[in-house]
Amino acid sequence: MKEVDPWPRPLPARAKMLGQRVSLEPLQRRHGLELFEAARGADESFAYLSYGPFSTRGEMDGFIARHMALPGAAFWAVRPVTSGRASGWLSLMNIEPENAAIELGNIWFGPALQRTRAATEAMFLLLRHAADELGYRRLVWKCNALNTASRRAAERLGFAYEGTLRAHMVVKGRERDTAMYSITAEEWPARRDAVLAWMAEENFDAEGNARQRLATFRI
Repeated sequence: MKEVDPWPRPLPARAKMLGQRVSLEPLQRRHGLELFEAARGADESFAYLSYGPFSTRGEMDGFIARHMALPGAAFWAVRPVTSGRASGWLSLMNIEPENAAIELGNIWFGPALQRTRAATEAMFLLLRHAADELGYRRLVWKCNALNTASRRAAERLGFAYEGTLRAHMVVKGRERDTAMYSITAEEWPARRDAVLAWMAEENFDAEGNARQRLATFRI
């Protein structure tokens, strides 16, 4: 077995993060209206999450109040530069400082944010924070095994499929199988460099379409 640095990793800082196309802001009460508007008419986007959809602003505010200061997770609202409005959220969760393991999860992006450079950058900012700034050796992604969009996103970012935990959870009264993915410390530098190369301006044409797919940049 390989020896590793056993020193516990720091917890993620609930601080603002700035990218080229998105800013991540610690989830707060002030995001309620914008997030409620981003979720309006997007009920299907909550199909595989344990919460939502939200029929009233009060329900959205309740979600934020419950999740903005969870002791075992850190949530950020996602604000794309193009719109200037909070359009989704994501978190670092299931944090194991002593094992240097951390999960990118609880990801919800409104329709206008989905499948954009801003969405990719939002996820990348947290992965880079966890791996490069905090030194976590194991980055985790898990999702409902039926959630093909989430599975494609994990694979696109370079997460390796580890297997499926059968009858793993009960979500909204239904049994859930959970697909497990990870990126290890040895794999991370290549994954990081691939995302950076994909996000570079020269990879996009005047209409904002990528010239090459992200997978083509991975070794």
